[in-house]
Amino acid sequence: MVNPNEIVNRVAQSGIITLDLEELIPHKEIKSIDIKGQLFRGLILKEKDFRAWIKSNDWSKFKDDFVAVYCSSDAVVPTWAYMLIAAALEDFTTDVYFSEPKNVLGLAAERHLSLLNVEELTDKRVVIKGCGEREIDNHGYVKLTSMLTGKVKSLMFGEPCSTVPVYKNRK
Repeated sequence: MVNPNEIVNRVAQSGIITLDLEELIPHKEIKSIDIKGQLFRGLILKEKDFRAWIKSNDWSKFKDDFVAVYCSSDAVVPTWAYMLIAAALEDFTTDVYFSEPKNVLGLAAERHLSLLNVEELTDKRVVIKGCGEREIDNHGYVKLTSMLTGKVKSLMFGEPCSTVPVYKNRK
């Protein structure tokens, strides 16, 4: 017999799975490396000088950070220059992006969400948590939505107790 005075948590009993992008995407500082400062007269990359800079730079200052590698000038920089920087950062971070710093959060979301096993969410009711302690790039929400549509039973945004419907599978 059900006690009418008993408090029942219907949200907990609903089977809704909550995905929190703050948990799926690591929180790291964004640091940047602008190759412009390594160009001779702001136009030309000299391989010998660039390799010396790579060798002498303290890459540990990028430890565990998101790193944006780019060139803010209109110079033509050979691809291998960016590759040398990524290789130099290998022992300190794997989150290296060829991008201006403003785009790094979106790229990081893309990379880290690709590790999510969406097959486990097939035919489930899913809420993508909307409120949090830190800013998540909208790219992360769009990417996760595109990964889940067609697989989940329903997709909502917000908190399990107050959601906005986003998608419903019509199988």
